[in-house]
Amino acid sequence: MKNYKQQFKGKKITIMGLGLLGRGLGYTKFLAECGADLIVTDLKNKEQLKASVEAIKNYELRIKNKNSKKIKFVLGEHRLEDFKGRDMIIKAAGVPLDSPFIKEAKKNGIPIEMDVSLFIKSSPGIKVIGVTGTRGKSMTTALIYHILKDNIKNHNVYLGGNMRGVATLPLLKKIKEDDILVCELDSWQLQGFGDSKISPNISVFTSFMPDHMNYYKDSMKDYFSDKANIFKYQKEDDILIVRPGMKKFVKKTDTKGKLIVANYKDVESWRFNVLGSHQRENLACAVEVAKQLNIPVSKIKKSVASFKGLEGRTQLLRVYREIKIYNDNNATTPQATIAGLEALKSNRKNIILICGGADKKLDLIDLVKNVNKYCKFVSLIPGTGTEVLINNYKLKINNEAGKDLKDVVLKAIKHAEKGDTILFSPAFASFGMFNNEYERNDEFIKIIKKLK
Repeated sequence: MKNYKQQFKGKKITIMGLGLLGRGLGYTKFLAECGADLIVTDLKNKEQLKASVEAIKNYELRIKNKNSKKIKFVLGEHRLEDFKGRDMIIKAAGVPLDSPFIKEAKKNGIPIEMDVSLFIKSSPGIKVIGVTGTRGKSMTTALIYHILKDNIKNHNVYLGGNMRGVATLPLLKKIKEDDILVCELDSWQLQGFGDSKISPNISVFTSFMPDHMNYYKDSMKDYFSDKANIFKYQKEDDILIVRPGMKKFVKKTDTKGKLIVANYKDVESWRFNVLGSHQRENLACAVEVAKQLNIPVSKIKKSVASFKGLEGRTQLLRVYREIKIYNDNNATTPQATIAGLEALKSNRKNIILICGGADKKLDLIDLVKNVNKYCKFVSLIPGTGTEVLINNYKLKINNEAGKDLKDVVLKAIKHAEKGDTILFSPAFASFGMFNNEYERNDEFIKIIKKLK
């Protein structure tokens, strides 16, 4: 967009939540480049955020010009004064619903923005494809992006939203009218859509089940309300695509646009390299998106056949001593781990499950039933959720907790035999032992690659 710099030049902006995933880093750099007057505040301290802070300071030195201003860091705390007298607050995902600092900003009439929704409001004329769901949003987003990149040649296709390390706002430097943004949207990012009263042109809602109850305080209503922003403000010529299980949550009367229920039977026979019937449903959604953009089915099939899958989603990482090791790190709910077990089950009980982590206040009854049914051993990652699992539920198979992830992996290897499957599918959040799920993912891959 031609005048994107003018939108932010000289504006007093407080960035609430820098983080370590790269998203906050990305849009902080971008806004500094535009000449914004920035305060960056985060509850993590300087040492915890060392990598992000150093990257910003190095960037400041590289872009130093007459427009750029020194970035002020307020770390280890938030201060009410940083939410007064500002032109804009950009909040990161996961800021508490009852944050006194956001309330202070609103009281002072300061607009609250988020990365993706701010980008969309700044980019009139682009087509936005948004994907949400408790499970399946990353895979569906990646599939849509892969198919569109293969087949749309007259416009650029960009990836944004909740994908790892991706900040969407800096795409303002590249994007042109009629280009396409494909973005994964979690419930937190969709808060920004609700505040701005916007929804994507094409929306996909894959699934809805309990998650983040530690954040939403056991309120499924509040959780769904944030998710529903993906279709709530659609117009008559917009499109909402859902998996069959979403029909009970989303009815035709809920959206002004066209409602399509994707049918996995339409793609049941397609060549697709990703395991699991639930992934076929995600595939069906991606195919429907491509059809709406008038891509021929023959070309869609060709693109789907070349799709290699996604890291951390029932990904075959290595065959070690005739033992298959799968990385399903992004399974952070019991239902996601159950789906992984279902995808890898065989006619014998040969799965060694690595699971555990931080409690998300979710029911574990079905998880335990499936673990008892399909697993021969469970190697447990320490954490508050693991303690709930051990103390409050009955695992009928052998299990043992390790002191750290490497120890947990070695215990799993010890109990595996030729022909067995090791499934790393945590079912819980990563916090406590790790800063985030991506750090846990990288550590697991590193451990497996070093096995001798």
